[in-house]
Amino acid sequence: PGEQVSLFGGMYQSGPATSVIKTILNIGTLLVLIQASSWIKNEDVIIRRGEYYVLTLITLLGMYLMTSSGNFLLFFLGLETASLPITALVAMEKYKHDSHEAAAKYVFIAVFSSALMLLGISYLYGIGGTLYFGVSPLLIVGLVFFIAGLGFKLSLVPFHLWTADVYQGAPTSVTAYLSVISKGAAAFTFMMILYKVFGSVECIWQGILYALIILTITIGNLFAIRQQNLKRFLAFSSISQAGYIMLGVISNTGLGLTSLSYYVLVYIFSNLAAFGVISVIENRTGKVNMDDYNGLYKTNPKLSIAMMLAMF
Repeated sequence: PGEQVSLFGGMYQSGPATSVIKTILNIGTLLVLIQASSWIKNEDVIIRRGEYYVLTLITLLGMYLMTSSGNFLLFFLGLETASLPITALVAMEKYKHDSHEAAAKYVFIAVFSSALMLLGISYLYGIGGTLYFGVSPLLIVGLVFFIAGLGFKLSLVPFHLWTADVYQGAPTSVTAYLSVISKGAAAFTFMMILYKVFGSVECIWQGILYALIILTITIGNLFAIRQQNLKRFLAFSSISQAGYIMLGVISNTGLGLTSLSYYVLVYIFSNLAAFGVISVIENRTGKVNMDDYNGLYKTNPKLSIAMMLAMF
């Protein structure tokens, strides 16, 4: 971690905390790219392997801008840079109906959530006459719209309805990227902006987050139990995990940021291990339902042990 640096009139800010966050995102992205190497060799995808790597790295750049932003304009540019290429990644297997259906759902949700967030930012701009962080917000409306906008990105209940369909339809390596790296970057940025911009109304957003977290953890886990498709199961699992991740945000302390970073780092390894097993079995057999995994230990003990450790 380097020193605290501020560029472009304070629009871009980097310091020890953001360096650690970016390192965690780098580790996760590298693991996703390694996992995708076998899938990308399939004959219907191999012609687009260059696009896959470029689009993934562009989204990572967008996440860098989000986590280092000191201004809502740069934050929004980073958010869109991270979101739009993911739509193309979700539709990478374009000859599969589920893939382009998932991409259509994702892009509509992304547009809607961005519109909500911009509405909230416009209220903040109207109050303070500036887009720089540190404005004292006088309107709770701006806060509510901002939480709603990033709630879609984080899959917090009740903004979670797109998650299972998109995760099921997207290629497994893209689903892994969406569930871990994208969610981690959004959580870090969410925490940073709540601290810097909405610190003066902490008592209000803490109450909102408590309600959202309880709903997210409960509904995510209850709906996960009902799933038969493993990718949908992990989608609802990741919804409940978003609730646990948000617990670190509520504290509004340096310890909260530390615990959030640690949780996301562990979550990267456990979740990518589970998606790695699903990816290997899907590439070899095309099966993703839970019943297809019956007797996995007899046919492939190594994969079954990896999945057991990931779930544990």
